[in-house]
Amino acid sequence: MASKKREIQLQAVINNQSLWDEMMQNKGLTVIDVYQTWCGPCKAMQTLFRKLKNELNEDELLHFAVAEADSIVTLQPFRDKCEPVFLFSVNGTIVAKIHGANAPLVNQKIITLVDEERKIAAGEMVRPQYHEIAFVDSDSEDAGEPSYESVDQIYTIVIIKPDAVTARKVQEIKEKIIKAGFVIEAEDKKPLTEEQVKHFYSQIADQPDFEEFVSFMTRNLSYILVVSQGKEKQPSWDDSEVNSETESKEPWDEQEETARPLRMKSKSLQQYLEIQQISQFCDVEENITNTKFIEVLIPDFKKIRGIKFEKILALLRPALFNERTEDVLNKIQDEGFKILLQRQIVLSEEEAKTLCKEYENKDYFGSVIENMTSGPSLALVLVRENGLGYWKQLIGPSNVEEAKEYLPESLCAQFAIEGLPINQLYGSDSLEDAEREIQYFFPPQHTVALIKPHVTQEQREDIMKLIKETGFDITQMKEILLTEEEAEKIYFKIKGKEFYKDVLDVLAKGTSLVMILTKWNAVLDWRRLMGPTDPEEARLLSPDSIRAQFGKNILQNAVHGASTMEEAMETIGKMFEDFVPENLEEN
Repeated sequence: MASKKREIQLQAVINNQSLWDEMMQNKGLTVIDVYQTWCGPCKAMQTLFRKLKNELNEDELLHFAVAEADSIVTLQPFRDKCEPVFLFSVNGTIVAKIHGANAPLVNQKIITLVDEERKIAAGEMVRPQYHEIAFVDSDSEDAGEPSYESVDQIYTIVIIKPDAVTARKVQEIKEKIIKAGFVIEAEDKKPLTEEQVKHFYSQIADQPDFEEFVSFMTRNLSYILVVSQGKEKQPSWDDSEVNSETESKEPWDEQEETARPLRMKSKSLQQYLEIQQISQFCDVEENITNTKFIEVLIPDFKKIRGIKFEKILALLRPALFNERTEDVLNKIQDEGFKILLQRQIVLSEEEAKTLCKEYENKDYFGSVIENMTSGPSLALVLVRENGLGYWKQLIGPSNVEEAKEYLPESLCAQFAIEGLPINQLYGSDSLEDAEREIQYFFPPQHTVALIKPHVTQEQREDIMKLIKETGFDITQMKEILLTEEEAEKIYFKIKGKEFYKDVLDVLAKGTSLVMILTKWNAVLDWRRLMGPTDPEEARLLSPDSIRAQFGKNILQNAVHGASTMEEAMETIGKMFEDFVPENLEEN
């Protein structure tokens, strides 16, 4: 068997069904780290496994392996799961399963099973009658039954219309789709091109007002969802939802409601949207098996489908921030995280108690709170594939003693501060927590952005890609010919300048794209992304800026933005009269 598998340190690599079947012939205990291709094996546990291998000294009884769920049919139920899973096979029977990098539990399970094997080999006990562990959830109606995946994945495309995007219906629609058991494989927020509109709406191309409809769709923001039923059997649903109250315990929790699971019956997504009375906001195309149809709308769909980029809040506590910030930030980026936002913040006592509530029953809780409020912490917004699960695995346990004993390669152990018993790095517990915490520590700010007429359609798309990659949300957008009256709403500060007529001449040459951009510190960050006013100067001082890449001269410099928050809000009020700021930052 060893000739057919390559070894990485102490773990055999199992990446196809044949190798899996061969591994299941092992005698004794085999501990299997089941992983997804996109996140890799659980590196944090390898130190523990090496320690156990040396201490137990049982080459014939104890084996370790990593198994790629995406390539092994038997492991299909574990695909697209966020957290690590460890399986324990005794003589080819899966006898135990542990979710998450729970080092103490995994350690105890291995010691117990190896001890049993020793006693059985010595004739001191009879082998237990193990019940093989099922790979599906035990509370599923289909537990124990084989699941089959169809040859062709069937997708549904949902286009949330511009009016619904403007009315902020996107999140509500997405949440209802997910609650009904569907999986969002890919999504994008953008104005559709003429080609994309004609492609998706070809069935209504002969209607007399179709060209007007195409113009409307290309000048405003739509939200595209690619939806599937997922790889597991979905429950059915009906039209009843009952909300249950949840207690708001954190300073960033305000009057939130949680819907209980829906009761299901089998229907299509279109029927579900109709029953939920939200179908009027969406256009739906179902039963798509040809991904080329999808790629017209989302060109890199094959590359990104199923990949879940997750934003989380991370925090360096004051002592670590004061001593080793650069080392931590380098490590974070080396692990594939992108740092979208960062700021220093001195926590109040209430905020510190909320972030440290897991320690509230410990004797040292008071000193922890004192330390947390003693100086600035560094708050970060991080994004990565499977960001939530990967960050939890990377930072390790909440307790330094446990980290040093079981997971010495974790950040908790590596960046421990003498005299402080807790992990000096914090991370969100769930994606819901992450969203609330990010909103709280990085309250959104709005600014206005303008892409000028000389910018080509291809360049527009490149600029909008840069905007999204820098962490901005394009909250609203309109394509408009800026007449002198309309231009004054944006350029009112320079109306009396001698070059104002030249600005109007440039704007009159075609339509401009006017956007509301939203993120924390939006005004300053947009000005930084634009670069210096003169493209020649921008190419010297800020070569990655938009004006450096797409500007021609000081008048045709590609983009424009407000100088202050007050100017931004005045312009937004004039250009987007129906826009109501939401959770706006006050400073």
